[in-house]
Amino acid sequence: MHASARAVLLLAFFTAACGDGAGRDATSSQLPAFGAPGSDVPSSSAPGSAPNDPAAPVGTPPAASNAGGSESPGPELPLGTAGADGAGPGAAPQATSLPRSTPEAEGLSSAGVLAVVAALDDLAGEIHSMMLVRHGKVVAEAWWAPYAAEDIHVTYSVTKSFNSTAVGFAVAEGLLGIDDLVLPHFPEDAPAAPAPQMQNMRVRDLLTMSTGHQVDPLNAMRARTDGQWVRGFLESAVPLQPGTFFFYNSSAAYMLGALVEKVTGMSVEEYLEPRLFQPLGISGQLWGQSPEGVNLTEGGLSVKTEDLAKFGLSYLQGGMWNGEQVLPAEWATAATASQISTGNGSGNYGHGYGYQFWRSQVGYRADGSLGQFSFVLPEQDIVLAVTSGTTDLDGVMNIVWQNLLPAVSAGALPEDPAALAALGARMTSLALPVPDGAMSSSRVADVSLRRYAAAQNPQGIQAIQIDFSGATPLLSIEDADGKHSIPVGLGQWVRGRTGFKKRINELFDTPEQGIAAIGAWTAEDTFEAHLCFNETPYTMTASFKFEAERVLADMSYNVRWGNAKEAQIIGTR
Repeated sequence: MHASARAVLLLAFFTAACGDGAGRDATSSQLPAFGAPGSDVPSSSAPGSAPNDPAAPVGTPPAASNAGGSESPGPELPLGTAGADGAGPGAAPQATSLPRSTPEAEGLSSAGVLAVVAALDDLAGEIHSMMLVRHGKVVAEAWWAPYAAEDIHVTYSVTKSFNSTAVGFAVAEGLLGIDDLVLPHFPEDAPAAPAPQMQNMRVRDLLTMSTGHQVDPLNAMRARTDGQWVRGFLESAVPLQPGTFFFYNSSAAYMLGALVEKVTGMSVEEYLEPRLFQPLGISGQLWGQSPEGVNLTEGGLSVKTEDLAKFGLSYLQGGMWNGEQVLPAEWATAATASQISTGNGSGNYGHGYGYQFWRSQVGYRADGSLGQFSFVLPEQDIVLAVTSGTTDLDGVMNIVWQNLLPAVSAGALPEDPAALAALGARMTSLALPVPDGAMSSSRVADVSLRRYAAAQNPQGIQAIQIDFSGATPLLSIEDADGKHSIPVGLGQWVRGRTGFKKRINELFDTPEQGIAAIGAWTAEDTFEAHLCFNETPYTMTASFKFEAERVLADMSYNVRWGNAKEAQIIGTR
């Protein structure tokens, strides 16, 4: 565990490029129709539903559901460029960690922070990490074992906010204007007869998810056999006037990445490296790419928990970092202001949308599917980063409003050693559920090292074998990618790397990924292993029931789009 409560752009910018935070005009700040934010949609907002917005124009068409968004299962996609470790040539050394402090020293009660941690721990689904920052200092940080501070984690739609930052830099450098028309930037991909409304679409409309679509084109773009996603977007139907209503549209975020690549001549990741990642000390990030080589700016970035906190803090500080103006202040303000209405102010998704940032009941946030967040609360001078594997996004957000806000004081508080110790004890004990059972079984000698050939199955698993001869069982699974050997700890998690389920995050195909495993005999004939793919939100429970000559393998996930339970695998020795 890496949890404790310890004692924690340089570019000119022209204001007119960002607008005044009010959107195009009075019409664009209303909400004729609402599109659910893909897999990010909270349980209280059904996909395609229209919030009761009394200010919305009358007679506007209903929005079609775009549930699934950028984060539903897609084709295999290539690996992104590996993030640079440390500063580039000629760059000044950068501090890589935020300063640490105690909650009381920064005006938070340890008892109140403990209430936040406990509520997260009790939430349905899995919380994987949290980092709380006040006055620029980390006052509480926790990882649920086997997740750890050094792990990158898929952020899904938090990626959109990083991508917005790249757009901000491009605007500041005069390479792009938010009122530019989109179509002229892609003459080689433009259809002969584009939809009339496509010709009116501006960069601003992509930023505010107001493209005029009623169906997100992303699935159709992914389905193209030629891999030309930009062309697929430009050929899509645009039934409504861009800029007039909000519809959560992940293809819009992808197009922003394509625009940045077009005007800069480099990928979004390469472009952000010296401008954002190096100044903030962010390294080791992973960013997938589409078949046409564009970073998956709709959801394909993986970073560490502290990186999420740094990112939020850079916006909280108006683009300042270590005394330098890293991000143009005007962009930091405009991107996080309410640029378009998303409802009547009720619920967690009804407070407006900026340039790829959500407005919140308090402050604003970068928000990703399955519970990835960077909350920014400017009035409280707080940033909270959270990574998860949960569908209860409303639950995570409500903990911030109901548990965190009451813990805030204007000034420093007297130190509370007992409460601080209780907070530290809780944070260092956090862990994912583990199998409850024995370390051995009477079946060990009979089944150890037996190879069980699998009948045809949807997972493509060809054979299963478990070696129980050593102190740490070794689970071997053969599939089309080869043979994968996974050490499974008894009584403790064992971490490693594996090519098994290397496409589990669905956004890119990596050669291998992090894994941690723990197991126990839950019955004399049944060995259960928990496999945590610790660079993603996903964990798998794999149960192996041994019969006389067969093994019955059942595998299920903590969260998944579609069915979380795989079809049973029958293996014969």
